[in-house]
Amino acid sequence: MLSQNFFSILIALKFIPALSQSYTQNAHFKGRDFFGAFNWETFDDPTHGRVNFVDQGTALNTNLSYADNDVFIMRADYHQIVPSYARGRDSIRITSHDAWGDSLLILDLAHMPEGCATWPAYWTISKNGPWPQGGEMDIIEGVNLNSNNLASLHTTTNCTMPQTRDQSGQVISTNCDAAVNYNQGCGVASTTPNSYGSGFNNNGGGWIATWRSPNAISHWFWPRNAPNVPDEIRQGDCGVVTPGDNWGTPDATFVWSQCDYSSHFDPHQIIFDLTLCGDWAGNAFPTAGCGPGNCQDFVDNNPDAFQNAFWEINSLTIYTPQS
Repeated sequence: MLSQNFFSILIALKFIPALSQSYTQNAHFKGRDFFGAFNWETFDDPTHGRVNFVDQGTALNTNLSYADNDVFIMRADYHQIVPSYARGRDSIRITSHDAWGDSLLILDLAHMPEGCATWPAYWTISKNGPWPQGGEMDIIEGVNLNSNNLASLHTTTNCTMPQTRDQSGQVISTNCDAAVNYNQGCGVASTTPNSYGSGFNNNGGGWIATWRSPNAISHWFWPRNAPNVPDEIRQGDCGVVTPGDNWGTPDATFVWSQCDYSSHFDPHQIIFDLTLCGDWAGNAFPTAGCGPGNCQDFVDNNPDAFQNAFWEINSLTIYTPQS
């Protein structure tokens, strides 16, 4: 007799995207392009971080955001002691003006923020909202001294993931509902070495591809020195890209066998941010190996600890389905 697990595998495999659809370049951001394509947010951090998100002008004047023709960098302040009455350490949160639905995102990333108290994220969220309506897709996320990237979805009710999927990562949780388990979402931890934090940075970064379609959302990560990086990924500025078998098994895959895609996801804006402490990094701080004291005191009094708390982006390219 065939087991129930066997049928679960078949159902999951049914929802793996067919590797035949071609995608045409829709947008390409490199260097100074980010200043015209993204908004520097200044609202209070929704995750209660010890940060003060600054506007673009302030970021430029204080070198928290800068670029040349080839590289875009944004970071947290690493010079000032933060007064207890302040909102937090100066940092950056940027959101794209445009939004995309079905798409292929290719990020060439040289460096991500690392270190105790940090909580960087590269993610997308519904432009229409309000959150969690329209969904949230976390592509790069982690806290403190983590070494494995976590990819997650956060949705409204009635969206779960099967345990078994076509992916190399480790399933952390399967219920995507933001109202469940303190908004844990459905997450997959990468098992590819150097996918997050200091290991990622010491290895020169790499490429992250995210393919969103009515069949699945899949994420791939290739380290900078990987021998199997597809040419179209390494080049980063192609006119047309067709995801193929040479991309290998995704690090994470989210399928729609137990989740209605069209009612949970709509066009998304792209966000890069760096918060400090907050709901996740702050709560995890005492057991993160970051020494004595609490997270807020650490952020306020140790500016040197944030010298490596920066994003360095070589390029971000968005492709949309060919008609």
